[in-house]
Amino acid sequence: MGGRPRGRISAADEGAQRAENAEAPKIPHLLRRIAALFAPHKVALSVTVALVLVSAALSVIPPLLTERAFDDGLFPVGPDGQVTGPNLPVLTTIVVAMLTVFIVSSLLGVWQTWLTATVGNKVMGALRVRMFTHLQSMELSFFTRTKTGVIQSRLQNDVGGVASVLTNTVSSVLGNTVTVLAAFVAMLLLNWQLTLIALVLLPVMVVAQRRVGQVRARIAAKTQESLSEMTAITQETLSVSGILLSKSFTRQRSEIARYGDENANQIHLQVRQQMTGQWFFAMVGIFMSAIPAIVYLVSGWLISGGTTDISAGTIVAFTTVQARLLFPLMALMRVALDLQTSGALFARIFEYLDLRPAITDAPGARPVPTGTDAAGRPLLGRVEFDHVSFRYPDADDDGRPTLDDVSFAIEPGQYAAFVGPSGAGKTTVSYLVPRLYEASGGAVRFAGADVRDLEHESLVSNIGIVSQETYLFHASIADNLRYARPDATDAELEAAARAANIHDTIASFPEGYDTVVGERGYRLSGGEKQRIAIARVLLKDPAVLVLDEATSALDTISERVVQAALDDASRGRTTIAIAHRLSTVVSADVIFVVVAGRIAERGTHAELIAQGGVYASLYRQQAEQPRVPTA
Repeated sequence: MGGRPRGRISAADEGAQRAENAEAPKIPHLLRRIAALFAPHKVALSVTVALVLVSAALSVIPPLLTERAFDDGLFPVGPDGQVTGPNLPVLTTIVVAMLTVFIVSSLLGVWQTWLTATVGNKVMGALRVRMFTHLQSMELSFFTRTKTGVIQSRLQNDVGGVASVLTNTVSSVLGNTVTVLAAFVAMLLLNWQLTLIALVLLPVMVVAQRRVGQVRARIAAKTQESLSEMTAITQETLSVSGILLSKSFTRQRSEIARYGDENANQIHLQVRQQMTGQWFFAMVGIFMSAIPAIVYLVSGWLISGGTTDISAGTIVAFTTVQARLLFPLMALMRVALDLQTSGALFARIFEYLDLRPAITDAPGARPVPTGTDAAGRPLLGRVEFDHVSFRYPDADDDGRPTLDDVSFAIEPGQYAAFVGPSGAGKTTVSYLVPRLYEASGGAVRFAGADVRDLEHESLVSNIGIVSQETYLFHASIADNLRYARPDATDAELEAAARAANIHDTIASFPEGYDTVVGERGYRLSGGEKQRIAIARVLLKDPAVLVLDEATSALDTISERVVQAALDDASRGRTTIAIAHRLSTVVSADVIFVVVAGRIAERGTHAELIAQGGVYASLYRQQAEQPRVPTA
């Protein structure tokens, strides 16, 4: 059918944004945008910063106390320059001080971990809700073009993938930076010659770390794309519809093979990501392990040469402080790597957040008018197309538009039907009325106002849609009905169900309105699902009812029952019916025959039959074809 969407993401700068985000480490203002996520948590962050600074300062005290424990407590030197026995009072005082520092540091660490975990997870949750909210504002064409699994991957995998960065980065960077600086100062105070030995290879490590981070960022981007594809395959093939399709065509093996191939690719990328930089960190580990031995050797040379008066306590304290320097420094390098790697994930997140919805409320948009026109006729329920043209965003500019110079007016309470060959553009009309797509030319008016000047929420709240593909949630019948009006009473649910000719069927179920319908309503028949959908729309009580081939997938008996419910639902409200079976619209007030995007004929059933044109030909063809009831 010509009305089926084939749209694309319509943000004008999408191509440039995708190309820019492909290089995750080079996202403009990345750090600023990440930092902005933490803005609502300034108090908690301030406390965290204070705890980090105190903890980092305390972490340098034990090595200095160790020097005093050796030189003043265990091996004190007497007035004669000879080592005497241990000075137990001094040693006891130093040990108590060390234990106090350890206890205080541990308590502060627990508090700090709780704060960072709370803030980080709140930020991650807010980011996920922000993306979900933004996706809700995107136009319909975005979802018709993008796999559901890919969208789910952005929400779950990408946001979850940056969780460690959001929860640990602030405390890790601050804490390790302060620790490194404090350790460096302590090392200088202990012995400047040994400090030079310990720091000589740091510039080499920094350069190597940057190169490793760039490689890991590229691999991370590919890994997330593969993970998105796996999520999409899972969503497509393990849904009820997907399972039915694969079993019907005996394609389980091919689906397993497709999933297995992508899984193998994911394993390969994960291994590459894990192994990238391992040689670098292995060399860093060797260097860190070797430094104490080198310090011992250099200390021996210095003592033998008589160029220094290094004591045993100084050597032990220095090697301890050096660990306090290199381990946090290594942690900072890992954080830098994580930030570079997470750049690919943040790029994918911000890519969606930066897309601009094609359909938004105009400045000064107003609610749907409910008054009367100059002639005293009611406005609510009137639908007009004024020389409307439309082509889908990804359509060929040289091809014919889906709708071309279409004009018509439907008065309040009128039943209007749109019929015609498949691909003519009938369903597109139903998309333009609630402004799910924007007209390319001309104007669509609702209640006398251009839909572009109306608040979109107000517009849609006055329109009810019953489509061929009924969607029910995996919930009870009552919950599915209350999706239209969460505050509806049980009596109102029953009234809507009776009007849709489905109450008796629901009452026959053991659990009545509490019956769970299954995913997409698969526990119900097609006719039952359609009548529940009709009841849901009736509960909404819209001024305009749009029926998009609501009975085309039903058998003859179900069609009659549902059609009777639709006839009842349409009374007293404007109805726009998109129909393939002409027998369902013979009683319409006006029938528009759409051919190749234009209205070729209009009139009542009797008038169109008398004209002997396209409608008469289609009606005659369908009348000659016997109906085969579906199971």
